[in-house]
Parts: sequence; C-alpha cells; structure tokens
Amino acid sequence: MNISLQTSSLDHLDKRILNDIQWAFPMSDRPFLKISESYNTSEIEIIQRISKLKQKGLIRQINAIFDTRKLGYKSALIAFSVRPDKVEFVANEINKHPGVSHNYERNHEFNIWFTLAIAPTDDMKSELDKMASLEGVIKYRLLPTLKLYKIGVKLDMVNADPTVPLPSDNVKEPTTGSIEITERDKDFIRELQKDLQILPEPFKICADNLGVTTKELFNVAKQYEKVGIMRRFAAILRHREAGFTANGMIVWNVPPDNIDEIGNRLATFQEVSHCYRRPVYKDWRFNLFSMIHARSLESAKKIAHEISKIIGIDDYQILFSTREFKKERVKYFEDS
Repeated sequence: MNISLQTSSLDHLDKRILNDIQWAFPMSDRPFLKISESYNTSEIEIIQRISKLKQKGLIRQINAIFDTRKLGYKSALIAFSVRPDKVEFVANEINKHPGVSHNYERNHEFNIWFTLAIAPTDDMKSELDKMASLEGVIKYRLLPTLKLYKIGVKLDMVNADPTVPLPSDNVKEPTTGSIEITERDKDFIRELQKDLQILPEPFKICADNLGVTTKELFNVAKQYEKVGIMRRFAAILRHREAGFTANGMIVWNVPPDNIDEIGNRLATFQEVSHCYRRPVYKDWRFNLFSMIHARSLESAKKIAHEISKIIGIDDYQILFSTREFKKERVKYFEDS
C-alpha cells in the first residue's frame, strides 16, 4: 500500500476530521466550534489541526461546490490524442484556458483528458477548435454528459481500500430544470467559491463583503443547495497528498437498453465518486464512465474487477492518470 509522507504523520482524529469535512462543512457563525463538539475537544484545537492539514497540502480548499450546468455554463469532458513529444506543450496550452479545471495524462491512445466549462455567452466549438489546432494534436473526442448518475468525491481517510466493494451509498437524485441567475446571485457565488479562511468566524468576512448578515448568507446558501445550484459546502482534498495515488477512470461498454440500470447501480458504490453516461464514436465504444480513487494501482484494479462481477459488465478499461497537469475549481462569473 502506498502511504504518502503527509498522511503518515496523521493521527486518528485528523483522519476523522478530514472524512467529515469533505462531505459537509458546517455553515454556522462558529463552524470550528461546531466541529469540535463532535469530537469533545476545543475550537482552537480544531482550528490548529485544520490549519496544519492545509499547510501540509492535504486540504486543497474549503468552499462551495457548484453545479456547472445549473449556473448556465456549458461543460464537457474532452479526450485529445496527442503526439508523445508534444504532450507537455499541448497540456500547458490547454491549461491557459480559465474554463479548464482538470487536465490529466492517461495511459491510452487518447492521452490527454480535460474538463472544459464555457461561460453562457461563449461558444464551446470555437474554443475547442483553437485547442485542436495546436501542434501535435492528432484528433479529439467531445464527451459531454448525457446523463449524470453521481458526482461527489469522498476519500475515506480512516478505512483501508476495500477487499470487496459494497453498493451501500444512498445517492441523491440530481435536480433538473434551469434556474435564472441574477446579478446578485453572481455576487454570492463569487464569494462562496472563495477558499474559506481558517478563523473562528470565517463566514463573517464573506457576509461583510456582500453587505449582508451571516444569517442571510446561510439562508441563500441553503436555498442554492435546495434548488441544486450548490451541491454542498465542503473541503476538497488533494488526492495524491492524501495517499490516493491511483486515480482510475473506469470506462464501461454497457448495452444501451440497460445503461440506466447499470449507471444507477454503479452510483451506489462508495468507491465510485463520479458516474456519467457519455456518447460513443467509431473509435470509442465506452458509454458509461466512473471514477475511483485508491491507494495503489493494484487496489484500484481489484475494486474494478469486483464491481465488474457485481454489475455483470466485463467489457471495461481503467485509464489511470500518469500525470496531473491541472486541478482546480472553475471560478464562475469572474473575468478570465
């Protein structure tokens, strides 16, 4: 099992805290005091621990996680096939786009995979055409989400990689429909997407910047979560620093007639953080995508094999990321 230097020094309380704040960070006037009550410790100790976890690089940021499409943005996963000698050049050029949040090299003919979000007033095709014209790009495939079954990374810091994965997650049904975003909403979104400061009353800073009370701020955030604009307010960990070095995108070839059944079943596995239906092409037969994060390649392969047996689909591949070129949140409604 691969254990990073950062995680080897963590005690059990550190790991429990990381588990809890990944899924839900309390939106209250004294959030660290609220967290401390769960562990029978002090507010200052929680602040000190979380500050150290950020300094070590385990916590990337603590902020609101928004639904790109609910905000009116167009988004897609893009697969580029690039000449090996031009991979770094193309990846670095792609990274310059403010709508590129994730960009990885993967072990496949399509060797650069990135997500691209385009503001409501922009055109995705024209942006992609510019990238596709870069020297070294052989071809690309546009892989938008046709159906979302699950989204939500939670790295289990307490337990080891499972020997046998179990379909035990209760998956929240994605909300549908469009929502009008006002200029005032954009102000709130810009503020909530900022990395939260590790202070006793961090939300007061956000509220003051908006000219509202913290109660008003929390009410707006609750409404955003209710209608699906905001998925949750939580901590995001750096996978590799947290010891999850095997970032595996499992792509499945599922008969179209039962893809919804299989997609919904895949979503119930705790080890699966993302699950989407995407289009197929003549040179790309896989229509269902799922992400897993494990502590080693061997564990990831074992998890995929066990899931395959349970769902009854044996035509799949795992595309591991060999290099991370970019990983950050899209900054919505900000000048590029």
